[in-house]
Amino acid sequence: MCKVSTNGNYFVPSALDRLKKAANLKPVKKVVTLRDGSAFEFWRTPLTMAERERAQKGTKDDVNAFALQLLVLKAQDANGERLFSNGQMAELKHDVRDADLQALMLAVIEEDSDEALDPKGSKLS
Repeated sequence: MCKVSTNGNYFVPSALDRLKKAANLKPVKKVVTLRDGSAFEFWRTPLTMAERERAQKGTKDDVNAFALQLLVLKAQDANGERLFSNGQMAELKHDVRDADLQALMLAVIEEDSDEALDPKGSKLS
Protein backbone atom coordinates (compact mmCIF):
# COMPACT_ATOMS: atom_id res chain seq x y z
CA MET A 1 0.00 0.00 0.00
CA CYS A 2 1.30 3.44 -0.93
CA LYS A 3 0.34 6.74 0.63
CA VAL A 4 -0.39 9.86 -1.37
CA SER A 5 0.76 13.22 -0.09
CA THR A 6 -1.75 15.90 0.75
CA ASN A 7 -1.00 17.66 -2.53
CA GLY A 8 -1.19 14.36 -4.46
CA ASN A 9 2.22 14.72 -6.12
CA TYR A 10 4.21 11.80 -4.75
CA PHE A 11 3.86 8.33 -3.30
CA VAL A 12 5.41 7.11 -0.07
CA PRO A 13 5.92 3.34 -0.08
CA SER A 14 4.56 1.33 2.82
CA ALA A 15 6.90 -0.18 5.41
CA LEU A 16 6.52 -3.62 3.81
CA ASP A 17 7.29 -2.25 0.35
CA ARG A 18 10.43 -0.60 1.72
CA LEU A 19 11.58 -3.81 3.42
CA LYS A 20 10.94 -5.90 0.31
CA LYS A 21 12.90 -3.47 -1.85
CA ALA A 22 15.79 -3.41 0.64
CA ALA A 23 15.90 -7.22 0.74
CA ASN A 24 17.53 -7.36 -2.71
CA LEU A 25 16.89 -11.08 -3.24
CA LYS A 26 18.86 -11.22 -6.49
CA PRO A 27 21.27 -14.14 -7.02
CA VAL A 28 24.85 -13.72 -5.88
CA LYS A 29 27.82 -15.64 -7.27
CA LYS A 30 29.76 -17.68 -4.73
CA VAL A 31 33.15 -19.25 -5.43
CA VAL A 32 34.57 -21.87 -3.08
CA THR A 33 38.08 -23.22 -3.46
CA LEU A 34 37.96 -26.96 -2.98
CA ARG A 35 40.70 -28.98 -1.26
CA ASP A 36 42.09 -30.07 -4.64
CA GLY A 37 42.64 -26.40 -5.55
CA SER A 38 39.80 -26.16 -8.07
CA ALA A 39 37.13 -23.48 -7.84
CA PHE A 40 33.48 -24.45 -7.44
CA GLU A 41 31.14 -21.69 -8.60
CA PHE A 42 27.47 -21.45 -7.86
CA TRP A 43 24.77 -18.85 -7.37
CA ARG A 44 22.38 -18.36 -4.52
CA THR A 45 19.91 -15.78 -3.31
CA PRO A 46 20.01 -14.33 0.21
CA LEU A 47 18.31 -16.45 2.82
CA THR A 48 14.70 -15.66 3.73
CA MET A 49 12.90 -16.71 6.89
CA ALA A 50 10.64 -19.05 4.88
CA GLU A 51 13.69 -20.83 3.42
CA ARG A 52 15.26 -21.11 6.87
CA GLU A 53 12.07 -22.65 8.25
CA ARG A 54 11.82 -25.07 5.33
CA ALA A 55 15.44 -26.19 5.78
CA GLN A 56 14.97 -26.67 9.54
CA LYS A 57 12.09 -29.11 9.11
CA GLY A 58 13.14 -32.63 9.97
CA THR A 59 16.68 -31.72 11.05
CA LYS A 60 16.05 -32.22 14.80
CA ASP A 61 18.32 -29.26 15.66
CA ASP A 62 21.24 -30.85 13.74
CA VAL A 63 23.22 -27.86 12.44
CA ASN A 64 24.97 -29.90 9.73
CA ALA A 65 21.67 -31.34 8.46
CA PHE A 66 20.21 -27.83 8.39
CA ALA A 67 23.19 -26.42 6.46
CA LEU A 68 23.10 -29.32 3.99
CA GLN A 69 19.37 -28.77 3.43
CA LEU A 70 20.13 -25.10 2.68
CA LEU A 71 22.89 -26.01 0.24
CA VAL A 72 20.59 -28.37 -1.66
CA LEU A 73 17.74 -25.86 -1.58
CA LYS A 74 19.69 -22.76 -2.61
CA ALA A 75 22.72 -23.67 -4.76
CA GLN A 76 21.95 -22.80 -8.38
CA ASP A 77 23.73 -22.54 -11.70
CA ALA A 78 23.95 -19.25 -13.63
CA ASN A 79 20.53 -19.96 -15.20
CA GLY A 80 18.80 -20.35 -11.83
CA GLU A 81 18.54 -24.15 -11.97
CA ARG A 82 19.18 -26.05 -8.75
CA LEU A 83 22.52 -27.85 -8.69
CA PHE A 84 21.46 -30.59 -6.29
CA SER A 85 18.29 -32.55 -5.66
CA ASN A 86 17.02 -33.79 -2.31
CA GLY A 87 17.86 -37.32 -3.48
CA GLN A 88 21.56 -36.41 -3.66
CA MET A 89 21.95 -35.49 0.01
CA ALA A 90 23.26 -38.92 1.00
CA GLU A 91 25.79 -38.83 -1.84
CA LEU A 92 26.96 -35.38 -0.78
CA LYS A 93 27.44 -36.63 2.79
CA HIS A 94 29.23 -39.86 1.81
CA ASP A 95 31.15 -39.01 -1.36
CA VAL A 96 32.29 -35.41 -0.88
CA ARG A 97 35.16 -34.42 1.37
CA ASP A 98 33.82 -32.94 4.62
CA ALA A 99 36.02 -29.82 4.38
CA ASP A 100 34.65 -29.08 0.89
CA LEU A 101 31.06 -29.67 1.93
CA GLN A 102 31.48 -27.46 5.02
CA ALA A 103 32.94 -24.66 2.86
CA LEU A 104 30.03 -24.90 0.42
CA MET A 105 27.45 -24.89 3.21
CA LEU A 106 29.10 -21.86 4.82
CA ALA A 107 29.05 -20.01 1.48
CA VAL A 108 25.27 -20.50 1.35
CA ILE A 109 24.71 -19.23 4.88
CA GLU A 110 27.09 -16.27 5.09
CA GLU A 111 25.97 -12.75 4.34
CA ASP A 112 26.95 -11.14 1.05
CA SER A 113 29.03 -8.07 0.36
CA ASP A 114 27.17 -5.06 -1.00
CA GLU A 115 28.64 -5.54 -4.47
CA ALA A 116 26.88 -8.37 -6.28
CA LEU A 117 26.91 -9.74 -9.80
CA ASP A 118 23.97 -11.02 -11.76
CA PRO A 119 24.19 -14.59 -13.12
CA LYS A 120 25.29 -13.30 -16.53
CA GLY A 121 28.38 -11.62 -15.05
CA SER A 122 27.54 -7.92 -14.91
CA LYS A 123 27.46 -5.89 -11.72
CA LEU A 124 24.08 -5.19 -10.20
CA SER A 125 23.34 -1.65 -9.12
